[in-house]
Amino acid sequence: MERIVIENCAVATVDAQDTEYASGHVVVAGNRIESVGPGAAPEGLERVVRRVDGTGHLVTPGLVNTHHHFYQWLTRGLAQQSALFDWLVALYPTWSRIDERMVHAAARASLAMMVRGGVTTAMDHHYVFPKGAGDLLGAEIRAAREMGVRFSPTRGSMDRGESAGGLPPDFAVETTEAALIATEEAIDTYHDPGFDSMLRIGVAPCSPFSVSTELLREAAELARRKGVRLHTHGSETVEEERFCKELFGMGPTDYLASTGWLGEDVWMAHCIHMGDADIEAFARTGTGVAHCPSSNARIAAGTAPVPALLAAGVPVGLGVDGTASNETGELHTELRNALLVHRLAGGADALSVRQALRLGTYGGARVLGRAAETGSLEAGKLADLVLWKVDGLGHSSIADPVAALVLGAAAPVTLSLVDGRAVVEDGRLVTVDEEVVAREAGEEARRLARIVAGG
Repeated sequence: MERIVIENCAVATVDAQDTEYASGHVVVAGNRIESVGPGAAPEGLERVVRRVDGTGHLVTPGLVNTHHHFYQWLTRGLAQQSALFDWLVALYPTWSRIDERMVHAAARASLAMMVRGGVTTAMDHHYVFPKGAGDLLGAEIRAAREMGVRFSPTRGSMDRGESAGGLPPDFAVETTEAALIATEEAIDTYHDPGFDSMLRIGVAPCSPFSVSTELLREAAELARRKGVRLHTHGSETVEEERFCKELFGMGPTDYLASTGWLGEDVWMAHCIHMGDADIEAFARTGTGVAHCPSSNARIAAGTAPVPALLAAGVPVGLGVDGTASNETGELHTELRNALLVHRLAGGADALSVRQALRLGTYGGARVLGRAAETGSLEAGKLADLVLWKVDGLGHSSIADPVAALVLGAAAPVTLSLVDGRAVVEDGRLVTVDEEVVAREAGEEARRLARIVAGG
């Protein structure tokens, strides 16, 4: 196998022992990490096609995004001072007009922004499927393949419209049967369960206030029959808590548990308004959490109890969330934002820089069910890694390279590998043309706005 050798860099493996080397190496053979260690790479390696001098750099596992809505790239900057329910009501009518071309452009832009900033495994939760809009999930998958990123999309769904007591307008939802059929078709068409998989599909009804109890139960049964993971939103706002108690007589965690939605194959986005009993239920069942600090702040949803979740052993990763509620669209900035948010809420020792890095790497891989394959730099794992430049103006005076990455300005990416192949070189995407991606996304955003304005 052809080898890539990276040496003379600081190394943060994010393995179980948080092993680090002040100056070390990583050897990639094919699409796997062959060796990681201190000092120079072993001598006598054959078929070395590239040597990278990592002086002034930190190498880490690639970042793993655990929650996103790519289509929202086309509606950034709207409903700027709205809390979640008002924000959704304001934007659902626009989102219900998206089509395949729009989603492809939005997915390319969303992925480009993340990948350029160190994401090697992306996730998306797409749940809006207007009639006649085309193959929206396929458009996202095509975009991820073009980008060269590892992808874990989920086939979302909504079947509870306003007339049934839900939040989305009736024209923005599917029937229960149609949603389940389309979800199973997506799994059968795209899902690859292999160790080296670049594409895994999940099952993802949107939220307790936009789907029926029947859809939640049958979606969970479908996912387990097919051996795929389950994802939804949970405990995001106090309004959701009130909604669940009024309709179901219990809070979101108990309600989701009653429909089969707790377990090691489940992860939920946000999980902000959780008490001790909720945290214990997640810990007992191994249910994961996608923590989205910037989005939570943008829509004033609250601060998730991440330190308590981690202390209880709950799997927690980081999420960008949709860019209509986190306009930066970047995950590496979430490392810093997570740390700052939780120190504001819980004190200076609430979260450390290394805990923040773990949330964005191994924690995310664990949440997506891929911790055996990625999320840390260890021999035998997939070669998904990032070489961050930490000797420039924004970082050179910070002695601790992990602190430089987490607390400092957004660090430039000198090299990012996914499956052993370069996707970023010297801060630029190498698989797509950034200017073309930006132009097409802008054009589709304006087309969507014209369609909505025209009725």
